[in-house]
Amino acid sequence: MSRKVALPSEEQVRQALAECTAEAEATGRQPTVLGLARQLGLANATFWRHFPDIAEEVREAARSHRPAGPGARGADHYGELLKKNAALRRANTELAEHLALAVANIQRLTLENHQLRQELEATAKVTVLPARRAPT
Repeated sequence: MSRKVALPSEEQVRQALAECTAEAEATGRQPTVLGLARQLGLANATFWRHFPDIAEEVREAARSHRPAGPGARGADHYGELLKKNAALRRANTELAEHLALAVANIQRLTLENHQLRQELEATAKVTVLPARRAPT
């Protein structure tokens, strides 16, 4: 059995709707019926059952506010994201190539360093002593 919920008055619901609308304008989003119901501490179905006119107003306001068509902000934003993503992929590829070149240069320099040390030791007639063994 469900619990009994104290319903707000229509005036309280309208006031909550005004607050949601003001908050939504600050964030750039439209208020939703679900958000309004949660703010009032009601389930979505309960809100629709007891305040169908207000719920329908909120739904219609959200529908009329949505940008439509290919020229909508959503499509522009998506295109911008695609361009940024492509630029980041190119930069990532370029950086990966630079990294591979740096690794190859470090390997080459390490081998040259080893060879030059061997030549220097041979020229200076350095005798290499075997490493000591640790007592077991």
